[in-house]
Amino acid sequence: MVDRGASALSLPDDWPAHPDPILALNRMGSFDWDLDTGLFHMDAQAHEVFDLRPDEYDGHPETLAVRVPRPEAYRLDGLVAQAMKDGSENYGAYFRIRRRDGSLRWTHTQGYIRRDETGRPRRIIGIVRDATQEFEEIEARQDQAAQDEARRRQTNVVQLTTAALAHARTVQDVIDVLKDTHGLTHLGATSLVMGLVEAGRIRLIAEGPAGSFVPGTLVTRIDEPYPMGEVVRTLAPRFIESPEEFAESYPILWPHITDLNITSAAYLPLIVQAKPIGAMGLLYSDRRGFTPDERNVLVALGSSIAQSLQRAMFYEQEKDLATGLQQAMLPRTIPSVPGADVAVRYRAGSAAGSLGRDIGGDWYDLIPLPGGRVGAVIGDVQGHDTHAAAVMGQLRIVLRAYAAEGHTPATVMARASVFLHELDTDRFATCLYAEADLSTGVVQVVRAGHIDPLIRQTDGTCRRIAVEGGLPLGLSAEFGRLEYPVGIIELDPGHTLLLCTDGLIEQPGADLDDGMQTLAAMVKTGPDDVRDLAERLIDVAEERGGDDDVALLLLRRRSLDTPKSGGRLQQHVAPGDPEALTQARHMIRAAVLAWDARERADEIELVADELITNALMHTEGSAVVTLRVLTATDRRLRVDVEDSSSALPRRRDAGEAGVSGRGLLLVDLLTDVWGVEARGGGKCVWCEFVVGQGS
Repeated sequence: MVDRGASALSLPDDWPAHPDPILALNRMGSFDWDLDTGLFHMDAQAHEVFDLRPDEYDGHPETLAVRVPRPEAYRLDGLVAQAMKDGSENYGAYFRIRRRDGSLRWTHTQGYIRRDETGRPRRIIGIVRDATQEFEEIEARQDQAAQDEARRRQTNVVQLTTAALAHARTVQDVIDVLKDTHGLTHLGATSLVMGLVEAGRIRLIAEGPAGSFVPGTLVTRIDEPYPMGEVVRTLAPRFIESPEEFAESYPILWPHITDLNITSAAYLPLIVQAKPIGAMGLLYSDRRGFTPDERNVLVALGSSIAQSLQRAMFYEQEKDLATGLQQAMLPRTIPSVPGADVAVRYRAGSAAGSLGRDIGGDWYDLIPLPGGRVGAVIGDVQGHDTHAAAVMGQLRIVLRAYAAEGHTPATVMARASVFLHELDTDRFATCLYAEADLSTGVVQVVRAGHIDPLIRQTDGTCRRIAVEGGLPLGLSAEFGRLEYPVGIIELDPGHTLLLCTDGLIEQPGADLDDGMQTLAAMVKTGPDDVRDLAERLIDVAEERGGDDDVALLLLRRRSLDTPKSGGRLQQHVAPGDPEALTQARHMIRAAVLAWDARERADEIELVADELITNALMHTEGSAVVTLRVLTATDRRLRVDVEDSSSALPRRRDAGEAGVSGRGLLLVDLLTDVWGVEARGGGKCVWCEFVVGQGS
């Protein structure tokens, strides 16, 4: 060991004739090396350092070879020669000497080179001292530092692993953390095994590296002679410190792992609340034995892993329950709809660190209705828990029931709001209900606090449809505001109606409008097929992640290759409900255009409106208007208006100034044929219009 930074010795020319007493007090010997004569003078303390009696030393450096081993002598000679050659004033070095009892001891020397006027080395004055205690202290400090560093690394591994395990949600997440480069491999383990306790057995859930699986150990009984079974039985760790100990303790297992060159192993029980849930084994190929600190670190690590595993197992159980409940609440199948292609998707949110939050109140539904109509529902109950899912399931059922009973979309939404308000819950829900007539393309939309729908056209253009809405379900009944305006959308052949919950559009740092624009852009560039498009949108939501659920419903009206040759539309019109009357008029107008009866559109609309108005004015109940296309020799469009009165209409003379009495005259004038039929407790006034040649 070289010490080239030693300070120069400031000594008189006649030194060591008068050695400094301080040197003697510090048990340092001195020397004076005359380079001209080659004599190497030492004082008594220096003789003692070299363990030489005065009569054993003749003043020549070669005599010291009896105490200085040859490799050390070569190293010292080289050091001194280099110092004299490169003009150094001093040098220093540690070297070993062999004492007369054969023991080796560390020694330190420090020399000062005296030169003449030409720079030629003439003399070296220096000291020697025993450095054994110093080196022992240095080695002790180094050993302590190494131990501290090893303990720090182990503690760091525990901290890193524990921190990583805090984000593990599933059992596989726990396994991945342990196998990751930032996991237990930092402890130098060659192989990892882990098993869970199940009904008196241990099921292996992780083993590595690849190819280290031992046949017959996938499932073992706890009472079998395997180390994981032992630590589960005893609830105590098992540290195996040598191959011989492993082979002797577990003769069944040892022959199967000899190829791994295992030299030691640590098996840890995974205990939670004094109950073993599994066991873990760490196998090493480059160490024998474990220090007390290493054992403590591994036991602490086992405790942390056990807690994470238990949390992951609880999470998976909760998730299975939540998923099962969610699937039970959503429609098991989506019915096929003549004249439309439909796709639905659902993605559960991922609320990190919250058990039982992988379930929410988002839902979709598709309701077949009479007359070729279909109801599409999208909704979101407040909250992410089983209660939200239960409320969602009840809402889905009542919405389906109200729609199937023939209520108008506004009535369906109002009744659903009253139902939720009267339900024993503090939850509210947003919802959008769209009732589509696929024959005409007329879509009646009612919105209860939900986001607007989107329409994708045949050229890919996608736009948001602004629909006036009411309060969310539950809140509207609470505040006595049950009005739900009905928006009318015309869905042309090939166009797609898109309904979704806000989980598909909401992103951190972006407002709702930005999210809708982003969604519209994705829809525009997405696949034409509705199933492929739905899959694309839900994949994007999955990649983005997020805590909120996503429900999605796409309905694409199919293109018609030939004009519609048949169809049937029906609308209920209640007295005192101007909105229902407006909807009926809109339905008639759209149907006439869709059925290629444009040339008689004004006549049909006028007659139908007259018949509906007469039914509402002269009866006490509601009217039901039905439109259909008859296929015969001549293609005819028929309008039926039913009411609950058995009184038959009759022609009357309205007089020159009268307003009433002209209705039937108008019907008789504009229609090709009309009549009245008795219908049980009421009647049906019907009329027909020839609109083209039959097919």
